[in-house]
Amino acid sequence: MWQHQLRHQQAQARAAEKAASSIGNRVRPAEAAPIRTAALVAVLVGGLACAVLLGDGLGPGLLLAALPAMVAAYVSARAAGRTARPWTLVWVLGCVALLGVPALRDSAWPATLAILAVIVLAALALHGSRRWPGVLLSPAGFALTAVTGIRWAWQGLRTRGGGLRRDQWLPVAKATVVAAGLLLVFGALFASADAAFADLLGDLAPNVSLPYAPLRVLLFLLGVVLALAVARTAAAPHRWDRVKVAPGKARSRVEWGLPLIVLNLLFAGFNSVQLAVLFGGYRKVLESTGLTYSEYARQGFWQLLWATVFVLAVIGLALRWAPRGTAADRRFVRSVLGTLCLLTLVVVASAVRRMDLYVAAYGLTRLRLSVVTMELWLGLVIVLLMAAGVAGGRWLARAVVGSAALTVLAFGLLSPDGMVAERNVARFEQDGKIDLAYFRYLSADAAPALDRLPEPQRSCALLGIRDDLRSAGEAPWYATSLGERRAREVLRERPLAPSALKECGRLGGFGARSE
Repeated sequence: MWQHQLRHQQAQARAAEKAASSIGNRVRPAEAAPIRTAALVAVLVGGLACAVLLGDGLGPGLLLAALPAMVAAYVSARAAGRTARPWTLVWVLGCVALLGVPALRDSAWPATLAILAVIVLAALALHGSRRWPGVLLSPAGFALTAVTGIRWAWQGLRTRGGGLRRDQWLPVAKATVVAAGLLLVFGALFASADAAFADLLGDLAPNVSLPYAPLRVLLFLLGVVLALAVARTAAAPHRWDRVKVAPGKARSRVEWGLPLIVLNLLFAGFNSVQLAVLFGGYRKVLESTGLTYSEYARQGFWQLLWATVFVLAVIGLALRWAPRGTAADRRFVRSVLGTLCLLTLVVVASAVRRMDLYVAAYGLTRLRLSVVTMELWLGLVIVLLMAAGVAGGRWLARAVVGSAALTVLAFGLLSPDGMVAERNVARFEQDGKIDLAYFRYLSADAAPALDRLPEPQRSCALLGIRDDLRSAGEAPWYATSLGERRAREVLRERPLAPSALKECGRLGGFGARSE
């Protein structure tokens, strides 16, 4: 019996040790301190800001609605004794800059990319992740703290509710009611006395009519939950960096290096052909292959883009099983993978050159601009990998995420739709070729560039933008981007010519619509 009890105790000890070493226990956050009153106020203000500012659309209101959540996170982090590190400040500044993209651009796709990048940067700022597991898993922490944050706030409210006396809240409630009454009475008097002041109030006040009430309530609840998730994460973040990924079994130099050396030889042969094409001219290549100009440029780009993606996957797998027993092994790994990275950079340059040729012949589109931006970013990642091979890679995960966020920010600030319109207008001025029908899919960001076209091309190119703005209607200042305001100014100062719209069908655009 004694042996049975001993075995039972040993089994329990092993089970407890296994449970303690499980991933869930390793990443579980510490106990959070009670939520501060300032954080609760900031959370409620964040919910109200979302309900008021986001119901009419995105714009400067998105940044304004996010500020209370930032305040709640700051208050909660200070209460927990956490201090901001240099990388944390970088991520916060990146979030603020990316939240400004919807305020500048009317186009939805750069704004969407910016919001996704904000989620990733905010997760890194709050969790403080440094390694690849933490970088990849940190955004999932918001889904967990969205639930625990509600319970955390409710416990804080119950604690404060039990000790809150009438003489503490009644004066504040009275003052609030009196202030609201004064604003209502005198605001109505001033608005009826001056039309300009009435227009100003109409622009500042949100649309809170009955049909929009459910949307406002939903936005309020969403804003509160998100602000609580951010504040709860700042108070006690999950420790995702504790997730360990065991390295693969080290292989011998021959087993590991032979496939990669063969791949390097293949890349070297391909790059030699590219250099020969560069010096020999594209006309000779087209005559020998039988391909058209567009087929050679377009088909080659997509294959080279996928080749770059596959190289990154190969490098990741190769590092997992690389020989690492001696210093000579590590030098061998760096030389083989460094050579592959250098050869891949030539592939990236070839892909970008092919897309440049294709754009010069057929014009720039959203898809072509986005994929060439992706190719350039992949080239930057390869450069970062080479730097990590020389200087060490502890900073690599954060640098890759930072480069992606910086690319998204630059993409939004440069106005992709404006760049597409600008490039196509320049092409029309050079050779008279233009695809008017494609401009139907561009946002208001393209209006200033399209305004440079002569009639009737100008009216046909701006017709889709004008109709979209008409259907959307006038939005408050906090839901109007800079691109939309500029487009409305262009159309207001120079309306579309009715006589020119009749020529749209003949010019290859869509037909004129009823005025």
